[in-house]
Amino acid sequence: MSDKTDLRPQFTRGAVDIIERKTVYDGFFEMHKLRLRHRLYRGGWGDEMERELFVRGNAVGVLLYDPQHQLIALTEQFRIGALERDPSPWCLEVVAGMVEEGESLEEVARRELSEEAGLEVQDLHYIRSYLPSPGGSSERMHLFCGCVDLRGIEGVFGLADEHEDIRLRVFPLDTVLAAVESGDAAIDNAASIISLQWLQLNRTRLG
Repeated sequence: MSDKTDLRPQFTRGAVDIIERKTVYDGFFEMHKLRLRHRLYRGGWGDEMERELFVRGNAVGVLLYDPQHQLIALTEQFRIGALERDPSPWCLEVVAGMVEEGESLEEVARRELSEEAGLEVQDLHYIRSYLPSPGGSSERMHLFCGCVDLRGIEGVFGLADEHEDIRLRVFPLDTVLAAVESGDAAIDNAASIISLQWLQLNRTRLG
């Protein structure tokens, strides 16, 4: 009988046999094709299979929160993955960006806050990390909450040479939490929803 308090899976990385890995696309993103097999719960090894892996590294997201004035700031920008999204492919999201070689998570958070919001935020609270889409992507997202005065900071930001056109918007906290609670399609990406639900549970200790 298994231990109901132990959340660890039965198998580890050693139960996967990578037979072949090759890069099949290397552009704005990278795609690998793998031939592999893995151990089975019923015993032995499974048959060889082919899988494509969308290769992305670590990413950082930052929810901007003003505890004194009960405000939330979110970015609004075009997203290719939301091209057919109703009503619009422009999405409300937390500030976010990819970790570059040699950067710490906190350094990425502060760099992205400067580029996408024009802000310097010292008060960062780590929320958690998670895998956005482990069925086909290697990306891991690390979330923070940044506490800062959000009055009068709306504007348009982003790096033109990276084709960024980012509108920073500020909303009352209650409006944003109500949208998440109701399932409003205006906020429908995992990083924002997870961050806001964390804030709902932890806001009293942030001031």
